[in-house]
Amino acid sequence: MSAVLEALASPLEPRVLPQAPTSAPVMPLRMRCSSCHLGGLCLPCGTAVSDVQRLDEFRFGRRKVKTGQTLYREGDRFQFFYAVRSGTFKSKLMLADGREQVNGFCMTGEIMGLDGVAYGSHASSAIALEDAEVCAIPYVQLSELAAGNAGLQQVFARIMSREILREHSLMTLLGSMNAEERLAAFLLNLSHRLKVRGYSAVEFHLRMSRAEIGSYLGMTLETVSRTFSAFQQLRLLEVDKRHVRLIDVDGLTRAFKMRLN
Repeated sequence: MSAVLEALASPLEPRVLPQAPTSAPVMPLRMRCSSCHLGGLCLPCGTAVSDVQRLDEFRFGRRKVKTGQTLYREGDRFQFFYAVRSGTFKSKLMLADGREQVNGFCMTGEIMGLDGVAYGSHASSAIALEDAEVCAIPYVQLSELAAGNAGLQQVFARIMSREILREHSLMTLLGSMNAEERLAAFLLNLSHRLKVRGYSAVEFHLRMSRAEIGSYLGMTLETVSRTFSAFQQLRLLEVDKRHVRLIDVDGLTRAFKMRLN
């Protein structure tokens, strides 16, 4: 169970920002990995000190993204992937019938934008769900640096591996679980990610709407709302609009594990 929850805890994608009003501006301040407070979560996590110092050579550009602003769009040319310094993003793509499909949520310390590696353009869009800030990491330059550095090659391998695990876990979530199990898994995963970042694991504010949760979990808005209500009636949690307090984490865990056992 923990492997599924942790795998779902990574999410999203990158790109050079378009020159449109919604583009996130490049900030003049540059960031050093060695002095960043997210070093235990982000790109250099588990990396040797000497390799982190090599990363410092880039002094990654910082970008601020306002609520509702697009960081990169589906089809944009891939130049950067992004480390989230603060805030929450959703990743979405457009289906053939014109519907929007949410395929991930990304928070502080996580990497976005790797969907552009395969074909040189982003397969989805990233939108800020609250005011956020990211580090823009140039893919080509970092790849060139890693080519002769085994430690940085391992960093890339870990990042790619997390994405693969997340995709596999999402398929398990959507393919073999009922509505109650899906929502329980989503809440437990969110709880785990917040705990790792030093926040409360049992009381938090959802940055995403119920419709966005439903799109991600393959559920209708009505089913999401009904399942939240069912969990409240079972005294598993309390919810006030987007504010959630988990009352019975063990009960939620049992709901999630039913189909996995």
